[in-house]
Amino acid sequence: MRSSALTLLIVGVLSSCAYAQRPEASDPLAVTLATQSVAAVVGKAHITDVMLTGSATLNKKEVGDFKLMASGAGESRLEVLSSSGTITVIRDAQTGVLVGAWRAPNNRAGKFPHHNCLTDSAWFFPALGSLAPAPAVVLTYIGTEVRNGTEVQHLHSSPRQVSSAQIPNAQTLGDMDFFLDATTLLPIATTFNAHPDNDASTNLLVDIEFSEYHQMSGIMVPTHIQRYQQGTLLLELFVTGASFNSGLPLSLFAAK
Repeated sequence: MRSSALTLLIVGVLSSCAYAQRPEASDPLAVTLATQSVAAVVGKAHITDVMLTGSATLNKKEVGDFKLMASGAGESRLEVLSSSGTITVIRDAQTGVLVGAWRAPNNRAGKFPHHNCLTDSAWFFPALGSLAPAPAVVLTYIGTEVRNGTEVQHLHSSPRQVSSAQIPNAQTLGDMDFFLDATTLLPIATTFNAHPDNDASTNLLVDIEFSEYHQMSGIMVPTHIQRYQQGTLLLELFVTGASFNSGLPLSLFAAK
């Protein structure tokens, strides 16, 4: 496995916009669109956890099966089966402190720095993240755009309060952007920034693209998820199964 692909799975990075003046309250239009987008995905259901399964390719080469799991707004777990073993990436908020950890074949393991744990843990299922309006998130309406030939509604989310004297630009580290199909309001892309472990000021651009939505267990699921880093496709997921509200134990998400 190439090291750049492993870095993608372990670090996780996406681009976000920076704004000179950060709003203190959510834009009502942004909240309305976000609420409608979540409803377009889940209908009238209340989703507490999700598991997606299928096949994965890494660096455009088939790797094997994957599992993507999320519980609530702060817990997620990615497992990808490679020829040399299983890669696991975990995000955990059970203690009230956002943490993360990874494990890879050949006894490689590590933990995320705090500055890489501030964006949504369920990057693969936006309805469990910042699109579900919460007091801790400020949503801003950016406008209507055309993205990859599709008209979209562009929303920006930022944490209401993130500060650290030790981390440069701490207030923007949790910023994310969401692009909703202007007709269906289904999410078609999410972007945000991640950073090298030892450098919170360097942005690594990643773009998550969602397509080929199908209804599974009454929920609209993107069966094709692509993750780009710096414009290069590194991770591609083909979803063949989905389950919801199955009571995933929190022990799955413990970042040990």
